[in-house]
Amino acid sequence: QVQVLESGGGSVQAGGSLRLSCEGFGDDSKSMAWFRQAPGKKREGVARIDNGGKTRYADSVKGRFAISKDNAKNIIYLQVNSLKLEDTAMYYCAASRHGSWIGFSEELFNQWGQGTQVTVSS
Repeated sequence: QVQVLESGGGSVQAGGSLRLSCEGFGDDSKSMAWFRQAPGKKREGVARIDNGGKTRYADSVKGRFAISKDNAKNIIYLQVNSLKLEDTAMYYCAASRHGSWIGFSEELFNQWGQGTQVTVSS
């Protein structure tokens, strides 16, 4: 299975912003999402968007993160603002052939990237 490719991670101070990008998902993808995994913690869904533009966010990032899709370029973005120390994690992009009903069910996402690291310092 072809992997998607993430970029845009980095090291920022608390309160800063980054824009993560993801490309390479298949033409049959109906849902695209960002997950993250902090050291010693389970991977968690952060934001999801479907082909109709419907979005969903984890409670911990609502109002600070925004997922969007550039249909012309076939790229999705995650704008992360007001970063907190607890946002430090490896961020993964994933794509699924299933619609928005899948929520953040990892087993239903068929394409994954290798991740991009986001590190927030005080």
